[in-house]
Amino acid sequence: MKLKKIILSVAFLLVANLASAWTVRYYNNDSKKHVMEVRSNGTTQQIEFGASTTSSTSVQTSASEIEIKTECGWVKVKDGAKISIKNGCIKIE
Repeated sequence: MKLKKIILSVAFLLVANLASAWTVRYYNNDSKKHVMEVRSNGTTQQIEFGASTTSSTSVQTSASEIEIKTECGWVKVKDGAKISIKNGCIKIE
């Protein structure tokens, strides 16, 4: 019985963490990677965009929208958005 409770607790924590993962699809036109500051729910974290690549990255948050600090200022991005990066600036597609 105790093992069953432990397994259920672990499963709940895994599902809770998956629910708070936030994904952004991107294409980085620049030949250098960018590490940008992200604000959401009053906290900040870093997000990395690989050089000259199309990929996705994730942010741990429960917010419906995040703000990313670029070389052109702060940009609001919604969960599941597709963005492109050129000269360190983000454009939402």
